[in-house]
Amino acid sequence: MKPSLHTQDAFTQSLNSECLTLCLCWKLTRMDERIYGLTDHDQPILSEGVLYQPTAALTAGSFTQGLSLKPGRGAASGVLSSDLITQTDLLAGVWDRCRVDIYRCDWQHPEQGFIPHWQGYLSEISASPSGEFEAELISLKVDLETSVGRLVTRTCDAELGDARCGVRADNRQCDQRFETCRDVFANTLNYRGFPHLPGTDFILRGPQMGNNDGGKR
Repeated sequence: MKPSLHTQDAFTQSLNSECLTLCLCWKLTRMDERIYGLTDHDQPILSEGVLYQPTAALTAGSFTQGLSLKPGRGAASGVLSSDLITQTDLLAGVWDRCRVDIYRCDWQHPEQGFIPHWQGYLSEISASPSGEFEAELISLKVDLETSVGRLVTRTCDAELGDARCGVRADNRQCDQRFETCRDVFANTLNYRGFPHLPGTDFILRGPQMGNNDGGKR
């Protein structure tokens, strides 16, 4: 939904007009890939196959976004007057980790395109029995904090008794150390750590002061 140069110029003209006809449109993409549209305008808006339904009860809070890698924050609140978002679904976690794309558009000329306003995820949602809800939003930068792949550590990253470990737990505890895996469980072949990985003391150790041959061999 990236606006072209032509639509940006048209949108700029709308901003400079005496009567502003702008609204916010919320595109919600759930983890099950279902897409829903909401708008604070009083009429539906159709854009690129997504119908943004009016819901006056949805209120956008402040949105923050910095130049650093720290994730920005946002907030939304309202009343569950829309059939798209029910209290039952909120409590069941259906909307957890939902992608949120917020756009501004001219509701009189939606063909001019949508201007991105904020992007992120639904982070924490709380709902009351009366139907009111509050949602915290977190920007897409949070993806930079997600671990990808395995962590290279001295200790084992498998859980005692799981498929990667292969040991019958029998309510026993394990401190994830190689010595424990070897001496207590005799399971070194399935050890999922790197016990011989040099530590920070080795990395920070300087060159030896004695018996230095200057690089001669």
